[in-house]
Amino acid sequence: MRIEANSNLLFIGDSITDCGRAHPVGEANPWSWGDIGGGYVRDVAAILGAVYPERQIRVRSVGSSGNTVRDLAARWKSDVTDLAPEWLCVMIGINDVWRQFDAPLAPERAVPLAEYSETLWSLCHRTRPKLKGLVLMTPFMIEANPDDAMRARMDEYGAAVHEIAEEFEAIFVDTQAAFNALLEHSHPVSIAWDRIHPGPVGHMTLARAFLRGVGAL
Repeated sequence: MRIEANSNLLFIGDSITDCGRAHPVGEANPWSWGDIGGGYVRDVAAILGAVYPERQIRVRSVGSSGNTVRDLAARWKSDVTDLAPEWLCVMIGINDVWRQFDAPLAPERAVPLAEYSETLWSLCHRTRPKLKGLVLMTPFMIEANPDDAMRARMDEYGAAVHEIAEEFEAIFVDTQAAFNALLEHSHPVSIAWDRIHPGPVGHMTLARAFLRGVGAL
């Protein structure tokens, strides 16, 4: 398992990472477990605490619903730099793509692929030297048909994440591949009613993908 003892592990992203966490910073703690939110970050914290109790890994979340990579850039200093994590996990891009489809008359709300790539690259460039470990998780769509227009666009953004992960020697977590395996046996609406916001099985799928990426499973 690659995350060292006494590490601060921070997750940043959109609503999938937020999942009802406490603000300004959600944290896994014994007196208010719900502070970390009800999604995959909680699952990661619970499994790390149960399987690697001797490592005493602190898990925090600054996911924020509705965020795009632009929003992450705007709050990066307060929500990442100032919190000084040793390990950082970033999962962003769903809203960057989704706004292209659910708000076509407001194109300024979406983030084009080139801007998305450049912004994520810039955030990694300024932060990677300060980290012991960086994990980049792809955006995803819980849709089995790769020719679906939104799913195909999401795959393009995922490919950009892969390129950036390679450049910065980050751990790459292909969340779409994890959901594709699940979709071989399950209909999308049984995992997420809107094909984006997963229920417990979907969140555990994300947690397992992260934990496999860092060598914890």
